[in-house]
Amino acid sequence: MQIDTAAAAAETKKEEKKRSFLRDVAERFVQHKLAVVSAVLLVIEVLLIIFLPMILKLDPITSDFMAFESAPGKGHILGTDDVGRDVFARLVYGGRVSLSVGFCSSIISLLIGVPLGLIAGYYRGAAEIIILRASEIFSAIPSMILILVVVSITGTSIVTLTCVMGVMGWTGFTKMIYGSVLSAREKEYVEAARAIGEKDRSILVRYILPNTVTPILISFTFHIASAILQESGLSFLGLGVQPPQASWGNILNGAQSISVLTYQPWRWIPAGILLLITVSAINFVGDGLRDALDVSYHR
Repeated sequence: MQIDTAAAAAETKKEEKKRSFLRDVAERFVQHKLAVVSAVLLVIEVLLIIFLPMILKLDPITSDFMAFESAPGKGHILGTDDVGRDVFARLVYGGRVSLSVGFCSSIISLLIGVPLGLIAGYYRGAAEIIILRASEIFSAIPSMILILVVVSITGTSIVTLTCVMGVMGWTGFTKMIYGSVLSAREKEYVEAARAIGEKDRSILVRYILPNTVTPILISFTFHIASAILQESGLSFLGLGVQPPQASWGNILNGAQSISVLTYQPWRWIPAGILLLITVSAINFVGDGLRDALDVSYHR
């Protein structure tokens, strides 16, 4: 009976400590005003790109044959493009695509990079040499150039683009986790786990991985912003998302024309502004998370 009471008390204390940590994190995050404003903007943006098409019955593909390259006005609040497609509708749907590609490719990079970093840092030896040399080779080649080459060979569908960007973006996660694991594997609690016969997989999952969550989360946030910019750059160059599908990058593709840049700003300025706001907001949220989660930052 006393054992049960002691176990319950320990569990309660553990829960209280967890709640206290989460409360401290939330309080520190709230103190970062730019991060809070950015988080609110991102939530609003995501809700709008999800629900506006259903509410307003937006169509980003169908052309209005009576309104080619028309300026903003009644019926087309942001005007139309060179084939009569509604710019506002394409802007909203383009946000869906750009954010989805950025988020999903970052997930793929995370799923590849984190396990490789854990293996390299924990097992060392041949695994460490192979993984780190591979990451150095990938890092030595400019990622945009490498992605351009692969996408030009494999095709430019949204799924292909997402997978290629995800596979090419794992090195940052691997190097970060590798460094964290090198220090964590020598800690007393890891040595104690080995001493009581814990298997390597259990040690990695239960003891080492939880202590790398903070840098993973922070890095993941910044990686999303970088991936959105990469997708936009590829689409701007014509090697990303292809029309008639919309993305912020291929909307900006029209700005390659001097006449569009000069006389039709409604076709590219809104996409450029949204891209700037979104990437900046994600980076500010990342800054806020870093400040909130990294306890050593406040010492």
